[in-house]
Parts: sequence; C-alpha cells; structure tokens
Amino acid sequence: MSAFGEAMYERFIQTAPAAASRSRLRTAQGRRRYLVSAICIALSTVMLLPLLASVLASLKSTQEAAALPPTYYPHALSFDSYVRLWNYGAGLPAYFFNSLGAALLTILFCLALTVPAGYGLAKLRIPAKEALFVLLLLGLIVPYQALLTPLFFLFVQLKLHNSLVGLAIVHTAIQLPFSIYVMRNAFEAVPRELEEAAIMDGCNSFRVLFHICLPAVVPAIVTVSLFAFITSWNEFLAALVIMNSDSSFTLPLILAGARQQTSIGGTDWGMLQAGVTISIIPCMAFYLLLQKYYMAGFLAGAVK
Repeated sequence: MSAFGEAMYERFIQTAPAAASRSRLRTAQGRRRYLVSAICIALSTVMLLPLLASVLASLKSTQEAAALPPTYYPHALSFDSYVRLWNYGAGLPAYFFNSLGAALLTILFCLALTVPAGYGLAKLRIPAKEALFVLLLLGLIVPYQALLTPLFFLFVQLKLHNSLVGLAIVHTAIQLPFSIYVMRNAFEAVPRELEEAAIMDGCNSFRVLFHICLPAVVPAIVTVSLFAFITSWNEFLAALVIMNSDSSFTLPLILAGARQQTSIGGTDWGMLQAGVTISIIPCMAFYLLLQKYYMAGFLAGAVK
C-alpha cells in the first residue's frame, strides 16, 4: 500500500468513531424531537376536545342536545341555541358589553395602580420597602369571598353597587397583589445604567418612568392586562353580590341563569354551550392579539 493510501486509511480509522458518534447523536436528537412533538400533540388534543365538544353541542337542536345517550356531533346544524341566548333576558349584547366594560375597567385600574407601585418598589428609596412589598402580597392569602359582604354594604353607601365601576374595583382588588409582584420584578430587571444615564441628561423620576422604564416592561404590562381581563371576564361570585339588576348582569351570571330554562330541574344544554362558546372567543382573541408580547415576557424571565 502506498504512503498516501496508508495515510487515508489511518485518517479513516481515526475519524470513523467520531462520525458514528455524531450519527448516533443526531438519531437520538431526532427521536427526542419526535417524542416531544407527540406529547405536545396529545396534550393539545386533550385540551381542545372539551372546547370542540362545547361548540358541537351548541350547534345541536334542543332535543338532540338533551338526548340520552348523548350524540358526539350534530346530525343537523341548528342555531336555535344562539337565537334563544341572544333574546334571553335583556339580550346577549347587553350582558356581553357589561362583561367587556368591567374587564376593560379592571385592566385600566390595575395598570394605573400597579405601574407606579411596581416602579416605586423596584427603583425608589422607600423606608421598609421590602416589608411593604410583603404586606401587599399578603392579599394573595385572603379569600376575597370573605370580604364581599362588607364590600357590598360599603358600595351601597358609596352608590357603587349595581355599577360596572364598583364591580371593576372588586376585580382589581382580586388581581392587585399578583399584578404588583409582576410589575415590581419587571422594573427590577431594567438596567440601572439606563436610569442613571437619563438622570444625567436631566430627567426626573416621572420622565424616567414614562420614557425609559415603561418601554422596557411592555411584556409585563401585557401579562398584567391579560390576567386582569381573564379574571374579570370569568368572575362570578362578586358580580352576583354586587349586581342586583338584570340589565347590569355580566355574562357568567346569565349563563348560570340560562341553565334552568326547560323545566324544573332541567337544563338547556344547547343554550348553555352556546354561551360557553361565545364567552371563550374574547379571551382567545385577547390572548392571540398580545401573544407576541406575552411570550417575550416569558423568555425574558427565562434569560434572567
């Protein structure tokens, strides 16, 4: 064998184990990727099947929706459930916009309170700042259901009962400790060098907050807004206590009332599932609209 052939043979002997190892690594990574994909698909299927069942049930006729044993899909599409829900009580649009108004007010109140509170707890020199922060977080362990009775009497005196503003205040109180926690951590992640550079350029605390810090904590603001919206949109008990007029009810209240529409002890499953389907749409739309910023918040926390 020539010297060139011997050199190529020795090089092949040296590189063959490394190539085989790389091949086995690629195969293992491919199998792991397929396994993760299969698990994600299975979990997504488990999560989506109840939603799909609700949508299909809302498209059944009244008799088919109440049939025993139940059918898995409608034999004939029917929008009777949506028509009955649309005309129920004061009308579906009134209840829908009551829920939407309370949710938007809750977002507004949460951001108005938690943005300056988070900035102050993270950036300003406040005596006993950590103790104050822990005190604010203690609201997480107090069940708001225990406070509804005194809150109702207080709202009656303040003329806030049976109003969206009063309901939004209760929803804001529910969401406030978590929102403060998110905003404080977000402001702490903003580099102090940016703040010091702005102060050297003549900015005061308010300008630093609005021009430097707020653009950096947009993912946290979106996270607070998303959780505040979902909390207010789905909340039932406070709305039941605060609201006592049919025209001011929110969507969860009329869904509870719409259950008993056929007979004593009966349930209008078609109208109930139609309401569930409609109530899901705003939450999904709000999340999909802000998904990019919401995921950016998760990634920023992971890097930190």
